[in-house]
Amino acid sequence: MNTIVLIFVIFLGGAILTYFAGMLKGILKEILFLATVFVPLGLFYTQISTGDTFNIELAGFALKWAITPFSYLFALIVISVATMAAVFAVSAMRGTKNLGFFYANFILTIMAMMGILFSRDLVSFFIFWEIMTWSSYLMVVYRGEDVQKVGIKYFIFSAIGAYAMLMAIVIVYNLTGSMMIDTLVRAYPAFDFNMQILIPVLLLIGFGVKSALMPLHVWAPGAYSHAPMAYTSVFSGALSKMGIYGMVIVLVSLISYFPQGHWFREVIAWMGGITAVMGTLWAIKQDDAKKLLAYSSVAQLGYIIVGVGIGTPLAMMSGLFLAFMHALFKGTLFMVVGTIEKQTGTTNFTEVTGLIRKMPWTFLAALLSIIALAGIPPLGGFIGKWMLYESLMSSEHYFLVIVIFFSSTAAFLYCYKFLFGFFLGQEEKEWDYVKEAPALMVIPMLVLSFATFVFGVFPGLILNPINEAMQTLGYANTQGHLWEMSVIFNDWGNQVAMQPIIYAIIAIFLFFLIFLTLKSYKNTRYVTTKDISSSGEVPKEHENLTFSINFMQPFFRAVEPLMKRQIDKYYNGFANGMEALFDFTRRIYTGNGQTYAMYVVIFVIILLLLKNSFFG
Repeated sequence: MNTIVLIFVIFLGGAILTYFAGMLKGILKEILFLATVFVPLGLFYTQISTGDTFNIELAGFALKWAITPFSYLFALIVISVATMAAVFAVSAMRGTKNLGFFYANFILTIMAMMGILFSRDLVSFFIFWEIMTWSSYLMVVYRGEDVQKVGIKYFIFSAIGAYAMLMAIVIVYNLTGSMMIDTLVRAYPAFDFNMQILIPVLLLIGFGVKSALMPLHVWAPGAYSHAPMAYTSVFSGALSKMGIYGMVIVLVSLISYFPQGHWFREVIAWMGGITAVMGTLWAIKQDDAKKLLAYSSVAQLGYIIVGVGIGTPLAMMSGLFLAFMHALFKGTLFMVVGTIEKQTGTTNFTEVTGLIRKMPWTFLAALLSIIALAGIPPLGGFIGKWMLYESLMSSEHYFLVIVIFFSSTAAFLYCYKFLFGFFLGQEEKEWDYVKEAPALMVIPMLVLSFATFVFGVFPGLILNPINEAMQTLGYANTQGHLWEMSVIFNDWGNQVAMQPIIYAIIAIFLFFLIFLTLKSYKNTRYVTTKDISSSGEVPKEHENLTFSINFMQPFFRAVEPLMKRQIDKYYNGFANGMEALFDFTRRIYTGNGQTYAMYVVIFVIILLLLKNSFFG
């Protein structure tokens, strides 16, 4: 059996078996779940190389599955996050109801994302896209919370994106007689101008929904915060990248080929900038960590969209690098929140605090991921943001530089809020029982968070696959002169030029850590976090020094004009109007035969009165 087919057979079969195994007690369902995730992803990593293909004809359509260097890059994202999230989920979800349902949809999501990346025809692409949408929707409503508000909103926006994509596929088939993506790319320059505009717009609506591009983002905060955190790490870290994957194909392979394409991409880039700013502001405002990370994900995706929207070689490289880093650090942070929720029962900053001594490994994972998110060296987020700034300045997008810099700087506020709120505040007696999470939850977080450090110090490990992916899109080969694209690289382009400085900082830190530890070892005394957070002014037992209550109110007063108008209000207004219309329609269709007879009589009378107007 072809290895590509075998991978999907294992995924699909494993999802079905795991669903029914969820009814059993013991660890069988967990072993089956992990095997169904790890085995096909292991086969992909070891047995499949770029260029492998599988062809089949179904219902008169020729289908083709293959892997390209570009799709392989995104497959690495899926593999990195999915494997760690699966291990995390085994411990995090233990004891919950409908576990087989959770495992099955988790597996189907992974299968669908890999299917999207394998698909070289629009039929397979759309089918796997719909499987991904349905499985993620079922995970959003898994807890049964706010199904009408959150679940329906996600479903409606996903349906809008899917119908837009389907309309584009039908138009392409009508124009080319083929469902192959390569055929679309070759034929696109010969389409008339209207089709050159309509097809990318329809596709970008579908991809923009999944990548939470404003104003199509309103589903994301609720969906990310309501899905189980073990799944949201995949939802935000990997699934959102499918939108980025499709967006890059449209922007590079289609829009670049018509004269007005430059302005089209400018609009997308500015939409990404606005997404970054507004997502950041709303993240700062949240007191619940789930919603904070949800809005933060929207903002971080905005940075990526800016890079791929500008589309210069350096901008594209920065966007793809940030996409990989975002999967790592945001996947970790959602796991951190899931861990805290598992151990304390809450994710609200105003309720739980001072966990640094109780959950030190969770804190370390959170700290590394927050540093990467904030773009501080030596972690990978710094490399991506530096390249993004440099690409914007070299392409003379100075106003976008200001927008992105404002968003990135303001992000420090919610980074601080996250770390201080959960870990660095004063300890409270009601949380004395809290302990560190089980190893199966801690290890995946540490693996992903330390990966951001490794790729920050040795970015060539990711930049080389990105270089090959960009060649697939038509960019020139940058291999051998990566360092010429950015001043941040060394003479070989595989490490950052700041490496000596980074090593010096680490050495100094370790020196003083060892010196102070040895010098003060005998005189060390235990102090509570109250002593630390109050700068020696030890408060009384009943006094609470939490930062959360109106701590950032002056900042919000300054940015209030930006946050005053919300697109969600317009969507809700439209939805309410449609609901009123449907309610009126329900009153007309009463189900009473006499009422329908009266409608017929009225219609005939109107027709007789207006017959001259209609028929002369």
